[in-house]
Order: sequence, then structure tokens, then C-alpha cells
Amino acid sequence: MMNDSKQDLKAIVPIAPAGFKSGFISIIGRPNVGKSTIMNQLVGQKIAITSPVAQTTRNRLRGILTTDKAQLIFIDTPGIHKPHHELGKVLVKNAREAIAGADAILFVVDSSTPAGGGDRFIVKLLEKIETPVILGLNKSDLQTDKDVNQLDETYTKIAIANNWPAIKFSAITKQGLERLFELLSQHLAAGPYYYPPDLVTDKPERFIMGELIREQILLHTREEIPHSVAITIEEIEETSKITRVFAAINVERNSQKGIIIGKKGNMLKEIGTKSRQQIQKLIDGAVYLELFVRVQPKWRQSRLRLAEFGYKPE
Repeated sequence: MMNDSKQDLKAIVPIAPAGFKSGFISIIGRPNVGKSTIMNQLVGQKIAITSPVAQTTRNRLRGILTTDKAQLIFIDTPGIHKPHHELGKVLVKNAREAIAGADAILFVVDSSTPAGGGDRFIVKLLEKIETPVILGLNKSDLQTDKDVNQLDETYTKIAIANNWPAIKFSAITKQGLERLFELLSQHLAAGPYYYPPDLVTDKPERFIMGELIREQILLHTREEIPHSVAITIEEIEETSKITRVFAAINVERNSQKGIIIGKKGNMLKEIGTKSRQQIQKLIDGAVYLELFVRVQPKWRQSRLRLAEFGYKPE
């Protein structure tokens, strides 16, 4: 069976032609600078959830972009920040591990605001490594003509001091993303296909489904709710006509459970409807989604619960 599996894998992953480049690119930066949006745009498909809430990304997610000349594997990492609980410690540790294991690093900053202490903290982390770094100035569409030069200068100083190439772009409007792709490709060496050319992520559909549900909670709730939620896909039943998905929304307190359910269950119904629509796009088929809310006290402080929900050091 093992030999058959190897043969199947060889059939799926082709031999790279002469001059083909490949490698792993870690996308790092402070929370909420647009890392997930950048990866989604480069890959050409939504595989990472996005929201206005900081620390939306919790797991290292790989997005795969394959062209005739190269295969770029992007590693979307949690925003690097000062952790306040066990979950935060795991997220930051995984982000730092992604820095160490990459062939190139895209250090993303929010160019609509001046460089701050969080950016300089990451700069110090990157000064200790030999991996090539590209400084990506995202959100250029939010810059105003009045402040653009002053804002750019705060980042230009960082790039010059560390001999990093810098590039401006907007993940929302896609302006500058083609040049970004070309610059990233230049920093990769000749290499093989690591994944089949038609694959866009290494995560299973079950994981993406959970993230799509969590995204709707991030978009529909406020205050402490977004950071206190973990999704577990309890069961998936597939037939020729419909896919049935049963998922649990895990929270830390009864008050949070009440907020997510909402008056007469309206909030949970809205989250379920929007989540189902996104999951249908993912699998390109009809979906029945059933959600229920479960209280797991202080799960973010429990290593056992973190591992159960898929949050563990990599």
C-alpha cells in the first residue's frame, strides 16, 4: 500500500521543469494589517477569514499559488502581539516559528498609519535572522495626498536601515500586487512542486468550514465575544444532493452564549445563514448547517482545550 501511495503522489505532483522556482513565504506583521487579505488575493481564492477584529487569524494557514514558472506557498500567521493568555502565547510562538522556517518573509505594515512600537518590535525579531525580508506597505489606498510622504518616510527608514526592498500595494484594490508577486518570486531558488498545481491550501475543508463560521461571528458580534469563540465541526454528512454540517460554537461564559444566540435566536440564525452561504461557495453545492452554542469555561487558558480546538504549538 505504501508503494501505491507513493506512486499516486508522484502522479499528482508533477516533476518541475528546468528553471522552476518554489519556496515558502511567511506573511508576518502586527494584528490587523491585512495579512490574510493579501494571501487570499494572491492565491485568487478565499481560504483565510478576514474581519476588522485584530488577531482574526489563529492558525498558520498555507495558501498555494502555482504558475507555469513557480510555486509560492504563503504562510499566513497570527499577528505578532504581547500575549495575555495561553492562547495568545501559542499564537505568537507559532508566528515566530513561521519566521524561522521560511525561504522568504513578507513583513506587512499598515502604510495608512506611521510606523509604531509594534512594527519596531518585529523589526528587532527579523534583525536576528538571515532569511530575505521584503517590507510590504499595505493599505496604500487609505493614504491621503497630504500625509503620504510623511507616512512612507517612517517605513523607508526601516527598509534602508536593514537593506530590505520595500513595495507599496493595496490588498483591497489589488494595485501593486502583480509587482509584489514578481518581487517575491525573485527571492526564491530553483525547486520542485511541493503540492499539486491545482491545490490552493493544505488545510482540509472541515477546517475552512469552521473558520468561515468564526468569521461571521467576528463580523456580527463585538466586545469580548470574537476572542472567546472557538469552532468545532462535530459531524459532516454527505449525500449526492446535500452536505449536512453540524458545528459547535464554544464560548467561555453563559453571557456570551446569550449574546450569540440573541433575542429569540435571531443572532444565531443570522450567523448560520451567512455561514451556510459561504460554505456553499467553498464546496460548490447545497449545504444544511446546524449550529449550537456550548460553554467551555476559560478554554483559552487550558492547554487541553486549546489542543482539542486545534490551537497548539507547531
